[in-house]
Amino acid sequence: MQFDQLRRREFLTLLGGAALFAFSTFMCGNMAANAAPLRIVAIGASNTHGWYVGNQGAYPAQLQALLLAKGIDAQVTNAGVPFETTGMMLRRIDKDVPDGTDIVILEPGGNDRRFLVPPAWRAANIAEMERRLHTRSINVIVYDEEMPLRYRAFDLMHYTYQGHAIIAAGLLPRVMEILDRRRSDVLPRRNATRPARRGD
Repeated sequence: MQFDQLRRREFLTLLGGAALFAFSTFMCGNMAANAAPLRIVAIGASNTHGWYVGNQGAYPAQLQALLLAKGIDAQVTNAGVPFETTGMMLRRIDKDVPDGTDIVILEPGGNDRRFLVPPAWRAANIAEMERRLHTRSINVIVYDEEMPLRYRAFDLMHYTYQGHAIIAAGLLPRVMEILDRRRSDVLPRRNATRPARRGD
């Protein structure tokens, strides 16, 4: 009798240990997945680069700070190149957006108009960049809004620090929307892997 009780106790101890190990493994896996930073690349020309305000004053850095303030570990890479048109951005889009990127912010800018690129070509270049990125399962946010003159520098082309802050604030809810959509997609997949209970 005592022998059977001892065996039962050993079995329950082993079972509890296995359950604890499985739970720990599951939690560690989730923590590792959640620990991966959100990877964002900002593609654009001189305004994305931070003409007059520098990289740290430009909207990519300001957006990263806003995300970090919300507790989101985000890395926003500034891939702005001064004087570029959308055709030039298209030629480097595959090289400058590495695998594993979650979101691309595309700010086409106004160089196409300055260099007399036809509007139809500009629209086609933007559409092709979006298509290539979507093919790689990368979310794209196109920021092509007009900035009021009071938020432009003396050359009336480049943005002030406040102008960049407006862009970062406008991008934040769009990034959060993508994050919320991804989270809602993950939950149904996790629930689908659970075995159905009787009566469901």
